[in-house]
Formats: sequence, C-alpha cells, structure tokens
Amino acid sequence: MRERRVGIIMNGVTGRMGLNQHLIRSILAIRAQGGAKLSDGSALVPDPILVGRNEEKLKAIAAEHGIPRWTTDLKRALENPQDTIYFDSGATGLREQNVLQAIQAEKHIYCEKPLATTLESALAMARAAKEARVKHGVVQDKLYLPGVRKLRRLIDAGFFGRILSVRGDFGYWVFEGDWQPAQRPSWNYRKEDNGGIILDMFCHWRYVLDHTFGAVQAVSCMGATHIPERVDEEGHRYACTADDAAYGIFELKDGIVAQVNSSWCTRVYRDELLSLHVDGTEGSAVAGLRDCKIQHRVSTPRPIWNPDLPNPFEFRAQWSAVPDNMVFGNAFKVQWELFLRHVVEDAPFPHDFIDGARGVQLAELATMSWRERRWVDVPEILPDAAKTE
Repeated sequence: MRERRVGIIMNGVTGRMGLNQHLIRSILAIRAQGGAKLSDGSALVPDPILVGRNEEKLKAIAAEHGIPRWTTDLKRALENPQDTIYFDSGATGLREQNVLQAIQAEKHIYCEKPLATTLESALAMARAAKEARVKHGVVQDKLYLPGVRKLRRLIDAGFFGRILSVRGDFGYWVFEGDWQPAQRPSWNYRKEDNGGIILDMFCHWRYVLDHTFGAVQAVSCMGATHIPERVDEEGHRYACTADDAAYGIFELKDGIVAQVNSSWCTRVYRDELLSLHVDGTEGSAVAGLRDCKIQHRVSTPRPIWNPDLPNPFEFRAQWSAVPDNMVFGNAFKVQWELFLRHVVEDAPFPHDFIDGARGVQLAELATMSWRERRWVDVPEILPDAAKTE
C-alpha cells in the first residue's frame, strides 16, 4: 500500500484530553495501523510535531512515544510548509489567537471544543478560515460514540415512531482536591480562566441534539456553583467562581423536549457516565457511551402504582440490548480519520467552525437564561454567517 505523509502541528498535547484521546488513541493509533485509508487505496500517515508551553512535559511525552519532533515555539512550527494541519487542544482562552495565527500561515485547522469563549470570536474564526480558503473542523466526539451511533441507527430505522422527549444525565463527582486529588484541572472552576460546565458541556449538547434528534430552538437553563472552594494542583485553596452544575431544558424541532443535567457534583447511579433516555410513540431507548437498550411498544409492561406493596417488576430486565453488529473504533480516532480525508481528498465533513460556533452560541444563551431567569430563543446560524465582505 502506498503511503502518503501528512504533517500535523499538535498544540496542547500536555493536557489530559490532548495526550490521551488525540495523540495516543488517535494519531499514534492511526500510525500504528498503517495510516488512514484513502479512496485511491493509499494510506495517509500522520507525522506529528508536538507543541506546548512546558518543555519538560513535551520532552517526556515525545521520548515515551517515540516522537522525534517537538517545540515550545508555535510561530516557528507554523513556518514549516511541510506541516499542513494545525490541531489545537490547548487552553480555550488562547484558542482564538493561536488558530488565527495558524490560519494566517495557511494551515488547515482542527480543534477541540469549545471553539472559542464567545460567539463573536467563533464567527470571526469561521470568517478568517473561509477567507483564507483553508479546511476547518471542530471535535464533536460524542456523535461517534457506540451508544449514540446505535441511537442514530434506531432513529434512521423509524424505531421510535414520533420522538417525544430526550432526557440526559452526565457527570460524576470531581474531588475537591483536599483529601484526594481532583480529576480535573483547577481552571475549570474559575470563570476568569474560562472555566464552567455550561461553556464546557453545552457545546457538546448542541451538536448531539442537533445532529441526532433535531435543531435546538430554545433553551431554559439554571446553573449553580455547588462547591464554593477547592484545592488546586499546588495544594492552595481557591474560591470557585465558575458553575460546576447546570440543569437545562431544550425545545427542539418538531416539538421534541430535551432535558439534560450536567454536573461535576453528582455521584453516579447509572450504567455509564452519560445516559440518554429517548421516548417515542412506538418505542424507547436508553443509550450510554457504549451500550444502548430498547423497549418497544408491544413489549411495554403495565406498571401499577401501589406504594403499599413491594414493586413486582424488574424494570431493567424488560429491556433488550441493541447489538453492536460492527466494530466501533475510538470516537476521537474515527473523527480524526474523517477530517484527514476531508483535507486530502475533500471528503464530506459537516462539523466545521460554523457548527462549532453553534455550540458556543448555546452556551452563551444558556448563561443568559440562567442570569435573566427566562426562556431564550436560539436563532439559527446559517453557513453564510462566515461570509466575508
């Protein structure tokens, strides 16, 4: 098989997501399998250069994984014409300036969500990318999770009939950092550092709802900072200024109602960290990250409300599992391969900067809803929002 090299500037791989999901489980996994297969039968083999601000961490990561190229100088990395893709999974607050710099260097752009901290910034990035005529994409990994893909399969098959509602629960307990180290960085809980679960997670819920069930048309949200004080990586106590939980209701196209709870202050009593319960006229489903279970109309039991007697039903036992029927790859890796093919052979890739901007828009409007204690309409952002004068 003929191999083709593609140079990728990877900025932010010293972070948890950038290292584990993007570098190790995506780019290095693609290299290990011999590259991403293209339509002409050749294989596109990524050649990454690691970029970050911490020289010691970069050097250690590069040595551990046999990557010869790394640098703390982003400007110099962008000057290499042989590296045609720029990937950003660094701090959200630095993303706009780094991405705009990469666009000026005429690199194709792929980056983590949220695309930016404000809708205005996200649209400015989309306009800059369009004007420079570079390809651009945003990570929307949850669409490629096995559980969500099984949900999509059910929808396409007409299993649900008319979908009535979606109920989502996401989250887990993030330790405060005093007697046990926190699983998330301290900046997540400081608004001044662009932290907060609304900005972080509502970008996810936007693309999951839009692409799986129907376009989001209105939002009502209540946020909270349940834990007022935490301990940072150096053992110092700090005040939490960002929301660590959010309770959202969304009106979708065709009258579908979605409710999603997001929390870093909840102890898990469900099968997976993410659960999506979908009810329709003909059937219901509960999907997690990997599994999906269903109950059709014809097999729906008739529960009886009688709190004076023990419950006679084993409700979970009355649901059936949706089989895999295929091998599901890592969600991040699957989307990376799609974006690589998009860059090299113009294969379809719907998750561009405009799609990423929709997620930032929903986070902004949800925050407005919380602040003003009201429902907020979600205006449609069309592709031509990136048009230049």
